[in-house]
Parts: sequence; C-alpha cells; structure tokens
Amino acid sequence: MPRLSKSGGDAVSLGTVAVTGAAGTVGSVARKALRGETERLILLDRVPLRPEAENEDVHTVDLRDVAAVESALAGADRVLHLGGVPDEAPLPDLLETNVLGTHHVLEAARRTGIERVVLASSNRVTGFYPAGHLTSPLEPVRPDGLYGVSKAAVEALGRLYADKFGLSVVCLRIGSFEYLPTEPRHLATWLSPRDAVGYLRAALVAPPSLRFTTAYAVSDNTRRFWALPDPAELAYDPVDDAELHVTGIPAADSPADPAAPQAGPYALPQFTLKHLRP
Repeated sequence: MPRLSKSGGDAVSLGTVAVTGAAGTVGSVARKALRGETERLILLDRVPLRPEAENEDVHTVDLRDVAAVESALAGADRVLHLGGVPDEAPLPDLLETNVLGTHHVLEAARRTGIERVVLASSNRVTGFYPAGHLTSPLEPVRPDGLYGVSKAAVEALGRLYADKFGLSVVCLRIGSFEYLPTEPRHLATWLSPRDAVGYLRAALVAPPSLRFTTAYAVSDNTRRFWALPDPAELAYDPVDDAELHVTGIPAADSPADPAAPQAGPYALPQFTLKHLRP
C-alpha cells in the first residue's frame, strides 16, 4: 500500500470501514474525513445518528451488547474502534465499556473475517513516565489512573487477538486531541485534527502483513514526550507543531519540571480518588 504523504493526499481505497464512537469528538472528525474515501461507512454509537451521505450506514449500538456489535460490523473490511468511556471513571464502568466493549469488537472481527482493527488507546497508558523522558511504545506501561489501566487492557486484548487469532491490529495512543493547544502540557501532547486524520488513515491502510503495532498519535511538537512511529510500520509524518501557538497559551514559558509525570494533573491522587469508595 502507498505511503501517505504529510497532506494525506494519496488516493487509497478503504473499502467498507466501520467507526465505533462515531458521535464522539475524534469520531466526528474521522467520519467527515473518511466518508469520501470509502465505498461504505458504517457508523456506530449509543447516541442516535443520521446519515449525512449516501454511503453512510448508521447504527445505534451499545458496545456492551455483543450481538448488536457483531450485527452492525457485518460486511466491514476495517474497523476504527473509537468508542468507550473517554476519561477517568469508576473501574467497573471502564471495564464494562472500554475493555468488554473492545472484546466484543475484536470478537466480531474474528468471527466475520475483518482484516484490520484500529484500536484507540491513549497516552495515559504511560502517564507516569517523567516529562524529560522520550517514551517509546516498546517500554512497559505506567498508567496514570484507572482510565489508563483500561486502555492498557485494550492494548493487551489487541495483542492477544493478533497473536492467537491472526487479526491485524494497530493500537494508537492518542494525544491531546484539540483544535488548538490551550495549556502548557499541550505543547508536548497536542494532536491536531489534521494529524489525527493522518494517523487514523495510515493505521487503516497499513500493510496486511503488519500483525500488531502500538504507536503514539501526536503532532510533531517540539516539546513532545513520545517517540514518533516507525515509518516502516505506520507511514504517516505529522505536520503540526503546538509551538506555533505558544503565544496564546498562558504560562507557556514557565520552566517545566523534567521529573514531573507526563500526565500532569491526571497523575494526582485526587484525580482518581473521587472515583473510588470513600
């Protein structure tokens, strides 16, 4: 398959693509970007959606319903799994939606012969690495909270289904997806909409011989914490840099502590304590 340019302009046939969490922030951007590149776009969310193009097929689905997930994904060539609880929450909720929901998506892929599954992981899987450390996805996970734990489990499920059942799985550790960076941490973690689409598209069209990989989806920020993907596995070069927006970010010039956790406030005990029993 062709390498995607920085603009993402290479023409690639995506066939039938299913997107879970299609009503979400990233899902909405992916929906708009991919609808012109697919023969059929299957959109799943627990929030009711309406078709916006002739090739869109919408389904109101709870990821916890295994039969409904498999039915909705029937006929897909590739799945972009973005659905789930998007932030810190009680662990039972995260396990039920993020982990069990991902299991249902992977099971549907196994049972129906879907050739590629792209799983939305998170940078929060490694939030306790220090800010002065350029982190590789090959290093052990260090989740900054219960949400990070659920995403580590999502990655483990993807690895299992790749190793045991031969699925082709790409896990993207998504950065701080924002239209513009607005806080000092974003100078390292920002993922622009343009780069998000580039990473998602690259993950969908990566060669079928790629059995499993995990990569950080982050813009090419001067201050980034994470290593960019190996181009031999994920052929996308990010183009945006949060540094270009530094003048609009309060306290951007304050010295950063290289020993502080990359997660920033997400690593604080109180961020998780409010979701635990008193």
